[in-house]
Amino acid sequence: MRSILTALAATTIMTGAAFADGHALSGDLKIVSDMSNPAPRAVMEGLVADFGAMHPDLSIELEVVDREAWKTQIRNSLTANPPDVINWYAANRMGPYVNAGLLEDVSDVWAEIEGLDAVKGALTIDDKQWGVPYTYYQWGIYYREDIFAEYGLTEPTTWEEEKANCQVLLDNGVKCYTIGTKFLWTAGGWFDYMNMRTNGFDFHMALAQGEVEWTDERVRQTFANWRELIDMGAFIDDHQNYSWQEALPFMLNGEAAAYLMGNFAVAPLREGGLSDDQLDFYQFPVINPDVEMGEDAPTDTFHIPAGATNKDAAREFLKFVVSADVQTKINAGDALGQLPVNANSSVDDDEFLNQGFEMLSENATGGIAQFFDRDFPAEMAAAGMEGLQEFMVFPDNLEDILQRLEQTRQRVYAN
Repeated sequence: MRSILTALAATTIMTGAAFADGHALSGDLKIVSDMSNPAPRAVMEGLVADFGAMHPDLSIELEVVDREAWKTQIRNSLTANPPDVINWYAANRMGPYVNAGLLEDVSDVWAEIEGLDAVKGALTIDDKQWGVPYTYYQWGIYYREDIFAEYGLTEPTTWEEEKANCQVLLDNGVKCYTIGTKFLWTAGGWFDYMNMRTNGFDFHMALAQGEVEWTDERVRQTFANWRELIDMGAFIDDHQNYSWQEALPFMLNGEAAAYLMGNFAVAPLREGGLSDDQLDFYQFPVINPDVEMGEDAPTDTFHIPAGATNKDAAREFLKFVVSADVQTKINAGDALGQLPVNANSSVDDDEFLNQGFEMLSENATGGIAQFFDRDFPAEMAAAGMEGLQEFMVFPDNLEDILQRLEQTRQRVYAN
């Protein structure tokens, strides 16, 4: 029985209801989605309705599950009576299911699409692609443009300029950065950027895959660069006591000038009273000019389970959701409010979405990382983020931290 509640009119995103050889899609297509919050759920229902309108002989069943619950249910769902399409994440979050033979190789789908090169690496294992992206969002430095103007500061492009700006702020009683590390993951964002800017994206990914020792001198250099800011007093005091949301008021009231964070921080900063004349964004600056600029851009994805029964229809659905027009539509401000991955898409007339889209599609020449706790295996990520927070509070503990992380690396990647 068809589960679509509304039939939306076919739009310009439609590419036809049949394969090139002329046979139409038919049978049943089951989709399980974790887009359970109201706006994402509406997007998912709209995708199913539009795709169903294109393929009237196809019976589509959409099951929406709670996002947190899906994290524990996905393996069972892929193993026992799997659906035809699922939502999940790129990079290391995808890896265990690829390695277990539970996801379908969709390299043939990638051969027919374009505009997704920025994240291809995050969906590639053993030179094959195992899913497609439908949305991502940028990370970078959000800052108080009015405070910068007050002290004659401009957006830095180099590490020396970043530190010089920071010193001016500190000399005037303003912390350079707010951050809340109570739940650890925000420290992971700082490490991602420090490491990618010091050693490059490929090195960062090699560390995430267990191929580099935590006691490697190149990793030590990452921490040495980071410590320059810590020793300056660049971060707000007692950040280990705050969540990321609880750290926002320091920027809102002008006690701190900037926040390294994902684009999801813009809404609460605006809601907290900052206008777009007070708020701006810049790409994390160059530390080592010999490495290209890698960026954190967590990417949400669609996959076909290896045990799917209607793989023809599933492949067509994947091609549909990565098309430029569809990605423009579903990432609009009244929908997901994030960024389309397809470089041929367009974005709403929003200052930060436009800056993020340009940065990721044109300036992220090093590669797209998925964030510390997605790129590293779960046990390594947990130990790593705990160590990173400890370093930010007690930088003199670095040697003990690196030794512990190296012991964890040897255990985790040996399994």
